[in-house]
Amino acid sequence: MGIRKIDLDICNGCGACVEACPLDVLRFDKATDRPYIKYLRDCQACLLCEINCAVEAIYVTPDYERRIPTPIYY
Repeated sequence: MGIRKIDLDICNGCGACVEACPLDVLRFDKATDRPYIKYLRDCQACLLCEINCAVEAIYVTPDYERRIPTPIYY
């Protein structure tokens, strides 16, 4: 359950998803001008990030699943 992915090819780097997240799950990487998932397990699937994304680059799933966080490479 929670945020599934951010499509960085579609993302325009506006940061609206980071501002909308009430649980501080998302962070903004200034080096790449793109958001990333910082605290995957804290996401409660409120859908605010997905709703506020103007270009529909975020997908949140309501299905419960066991996921392993993937590292971010810079």
